[in-house]
Amino acid sequence: MAIKTEKELSEPQRAHWLKAVAAIELRNFGYAISLLQGILRQEPEFLTGRQLLRRAEITQAKTAKKALSRVPTATISLIKAQRILKKDPKRAVEMIEQVLERNPYNKQANLLLKAAAVAAGWLETGVFAVETQLEKDPRDTKLLHEAGRLYHQLGDNERAVEIYNRINEIDPGDAVAARLGKDAAARASMKSGGWASAESYRDLIKDKEMAISLEQQSRMQLVGELLDQQIAEVYARHQAEPKNVDHARRLGALHEQKDDLEGAISWYDRAWDLTDKSDLSLARKISDLRLQQMDRQIAELEEFISQNPPERAHEKMAAVAELKKRRAEILIDDARKRVEQDPADLQLRFELGEHLMNAGRQREAVPELQRARQNPKARLKAMNALGCCYRDLGMLDLAAKQLEDAAREILAMDTTKKEIVYNLGIVYELMADVEKSLACMKQIYEADYGYKDVARRVESSYRI
Repeated sequence: MAIKTEKELSEPQRAHWLKAVAAIELRNFGYAISLLQGILRQEPEFLTGRQLLRRAEITQAKTAKKALSRVPTATISLIKAQRILKKDPKRAVEMIEQVLERNPYNKQANLLLKAAAVAAGWLETGVFAVETQLEKDPRDTKLLHEAGRLYHQLGDNERAVEIYNRINEIDPGDAVAARLGKDAAARASMKSGGWASAESYRDLIKDKEMAISLEQQSRMQLVGELLDQQIAEVYARHQAEPKNVDHARRLGALHEQKDDLEGAISWYDRAWDLTDKSDLSLARKISDLRLQQMDRQIAELEEFISQNPPERAHEKMAAVAELKKRRAEILIDDARKRVEQDPADLQLRFELGEHLMNAGRQREAVPELQRARQNPKARLKAMNALGCCYRDLGMLDLAAKQLEDAAREILAMDTTKKEIVYNLGIVYELMADVEKSLACMKQIYEADYGYKDVARRVESSYRI
């Protein structure tokens, strides 16, 4: 069963959703939780809402006092939910959510939520329940195996591969994870190549002559003449059918294989025109190749600069700066086009904001990153980037608040939290609050000695 999106909410539900997002920004978590629970009772498949609900509950739980007297009540509620799970999984989910409101990392509750969601046909919610618990127990291989099974059921083979790789890093001797990881990788490869729905190679190709031609392509990586021959064949078909987008796309791929980036861009551009500029995958391909061209030029210029004295390399240094500026503009233009295609996609908003920030256009980045905070998946990264923008704009109090809020929402000192806490330490340093700055660095030092220059900062504070 497909998950519901924000676009599919009714007008009253959408109004409550926007109020909930605003309440979280104001740290009014109780009100936000109440609103989100109400939406989920009506639309239990609204996964984004459930993700935001859990983030609000986790943040609230960190600041609330522990209530030990509630533990027996939670156990009784879970027993009741388990009893009705098969008959009424939707009701069971609602009951489990009441327990998770008070303790979002309750392992029994999250596993029961997974079971109820799967029984209801909401596999994505089942995955979310397991992933939530993994935030607290990231090395629990049983939970990771459960996540892998669910991703397999969803057909998300790429994510399944990531999960089984994590298991193998924790337990290199887990033969089951190694086997399942290989199986998932094979399925992912088949899916990307379009083989999964075909009984044989030639079932994928209607034209037998085309099949023979494609068989030749498998040998082109080694034999340049065959590559040129293939380009000539496809170009002849293009001349016969100049409006056929597949021929233009294929010529782009062949020139890319030949490492003729200029030619590849030209043909992909032709293909994009033939789709009336509606195929975003072609737009991304063109952008990627242009960036690749620039990366090569930058690398060549930087090599020249490194091997020559400054007076000889002055012009090259200016050229590198110009290329990097143009590269940033391409990334921004590409991101902006995708936002225009789907303005409601908050992940795209985050990508645009991040590119604007990296290009030094912080004021333009701020509104995009503020909107991106509404996306539970991008929320923490958006808050981190927003804090950096405020810092660069000299708004140090706003930067500190944004980064403090982001750090509070993460339990474990993972890669994201290390970056956030480090940036917060830098902001405190700019605010001349040495004690708080050092406290941030010490948090990271205890978890990762080698992170950036944290060791130097912490150890130097002890020298007399």
